[in-house]
Amino acid sequence: MLIQIPEYRFQSFIQEPKSGVVPKNFSEEIAGMVHRFHQQLPNYMPTQLVSLNGLAQRWGVGDIFVKDESTRFDLKAFKVLGGSYAVARLICQKLNMRLEETDYPYLVSDEVRSRIGRMILTTATDGNHGRGIAWAAQQFGQEAVIYMPKGTVPSRVETIRAHGASVEVTNLNYDDAVRLANSQAEKNGWQMIQDTSWEGYEEIPLWIMQGYMTMCKEAVDQMAEQNTAPTHVFIQAGVGAMSGAVVGYMVNKFRARPPRFIIMEPNNAACIFASATAGDGQPHAVTGDLNTIMAGLACGEPNLIGWPILRDFPSGYVCCDNYVAANGIRILANPVGGDSSVEAGESGSVGIGLLDLLANHSAFKEIKEALDIGPDSKLLFFNTEGATDPVNYREILWYGKCPALLSPQ
Repeated sequence: MLIQIPEYRFQSFIQEPKSGVVPKNFSEEIAGMVHRFHQQLPNYMPTQLVSLNGLAQRWGVGDIFVKDESTRFDLKAFKVLGGSYAVARLICQKLNMRLEETDYPYLVSDEVRSRIGRMILTTATDGNHGRGIAWAAQQFGQEAVIYMPKGTVPSRVETIRAHGASVEVTNLNYDDAVRLANSQAEKNGWQMIQDTSWEGYEEIPLWIMQGYMTMCKEAVDQMAEQNTAPTHVFIQAGVGAMSGAVVGYMVNKFRARPPRFIIMEPNNAACIFASATAGDGQPHAVTGDLNTIMAGLACGEPNLIGWPILRDFPSGYVCCDNYVAANGIRILANPVGGDSSVEAGESGSVGIGLLDLLANHSAFKEIKEALDIGPDSKLLFFNTEGATDPVNYREILWYGKCPALLSPQ
């Protein structure tokens, strides 16, 4: 069911989840192994699961939980989970050993560096993934060369350079920057560590996606400590790596009764939405500059590993305009009823901005009812980044750069 609300620059597609094959690469067993690796990293701590009870009461839903990744390893984003795990797996592959047979201190040792030699890791990024790769390269004593799309803000460039990486801001959109990084890797003998996949390049993207399961496992475990589980999971998508990992893990975890999954994208970069609505089961790309303030979601080509999962198991797909994310930022920064504030970047806030529309505006009543969101719902969101663009964050909070179409409630 396609629902378009032109006056709100909003589209949604609602479906009954298909009886897809449960993705074995995102099992609880693998998630546990990934989590054990991350627990060995310097300064590892689970990020907070924030309960917004006051907001839930005001908006007439059961519970709102936000997994807040703005504090992950002091890097302000979850992406390092995938990058660090992939680099560790790559090093183990070069050592001809299994990751579970060794430990982090050995992988960063002089002995390992002498055995595998100098590696140059390269990737394309809007910011968070590249910073995670630069951090991982720094930890493992390797080098990183990072390519970034046009329009990248200086703060994201500098945070990557702070980890010793070489950074080039290109005049390309994200997908073309990926192609540039890959061509440079092939030309120079570098190692591509990319969080999307294409035909012939799937092993490392799978490792990255599996790395993201630590975030999801933590959230599910933290909810279990409160004797609850999600009925709905709102997940933003760029290429579909993180969202595919979250859905894949939860379908395994809650096999008997999985939650409803809602996939969210910006209007100008909605490749998962385009693929879902095409109706032929195939991934479809979108083209153009992919302009959106949700920079982490400005991707035009679906991840081939994530797409089959995102095709079969979600209940809803949404593409929306910048104001939804901007409203989400302001709502999370201005708590109600004794709730804690959450620092959310543009890509981390879109879920709460969407719930504002569903809960408070009559034009969205049909979508809310189709998704069965009500007073008994347990809603889980992932704030995947903090204020990685501090200037834009301040301007949004003060209604400057991105005025709201609708005021926060």
